[in-house]
Amino acid sequence: MTGSRRTTLLATGALLAMTACWGSTFFLIKDLLDRVPTLDFLAVRFTIAGVVMLAVAPRAVARLSPESRRRALALGALYGVAQILQTAGLAHTAASVSGFITGMYVVATPLLAAVLLRTRITAVTWLAVLLATAGLGVLTLDGVAIGYGEAITLVAAILYALHIVGLGAWSRPDEALGMSIVQLLVIAVICLVATAPDGIVLPGTTVDWLSVVYMAVFAGALALVGQTWAQAHLAPTRCAIIMSMEPVFAAFFAVLLGGESLALRMLVGGFMVLTAMLVVEVGPRRKVVGEVQHLAV
Repeated sequence: MTGSRRTTLLATGALLAMTACWGSTFFLIKDLLDRVPTLDFLAVRFTIAGVVMLAVAPRAVARLSPESRRRALALGALYGVAQILQTAGLAHTAASVSGFITGMYVVATPLLAAVLLRTRITAVTWLAVLLATAGLGVLTLDGVAIGYGEAITLVAAILYALHIVGLGAWSRPDEALGMSIVQLLVIAVICLVATAPDGIVLPGTTVDWLSVVYMAVFAGALALVGQTWAQAHLAPTRCAIIMSMEPVFAAFFAVLLGGESLALRMLVGGFMVLTAMLVVEVGPRRKVVGEVQHLAV
């Protein structure tokens, strides 16, 4: 196995592990939000994540060039605003519908990559995108109507796609840690500003604090570092398809640890998304699709 192939497989594994970590938080968040407002939870979570990572590796930020800091600021702003819009949309639409529309970044990513990075997308990759989208629909949807909540959630999905494309264009393996810290701090500031007018509600029990710390350190800080590093080695569309496994992992952990019952649509939808990921991983790809196209400006 060549060094390049080994690195690609490692990056794929890191992205899949990060996605599994995200999926493990859904049933925890569902329980926690009964006691802590969503924006307050996000503000506390990303503040802990950013502060912990900055304390652990302060020199990682210092080593970033001014240009890399500006890019990390922009990427953090994209992600932070997307979090706010997704949260606002969730107040006006069902969680299942929100999950499906958010998953539309799988479709938006190759479109934006084609426009912004001039990436050529093969028919096999488009097949994987469509299969992942259909699988997300089977897994999450139980009826949908288009309204205000759905519209702003779609905007959030586009911003997530821009974040994925931006990481693909700007991330470098040696700058992954520093860029992740800056992004986390920017996301924290945006969430704090959004929730500050009403005051911040903190978790009230030890169990709730443990859940928040887990989601901050593992599903927040370490996951973003892993994503930033992995996207220095993988094309944006490929990353989006791998990340579409998030609701599959969410359903898995909800059944395993959250006490939910296993439904047929979970199996069918999950199988479709998994098949899409395998198609893009093992299917034939032109060299230009497999390469990560970095922007120099």
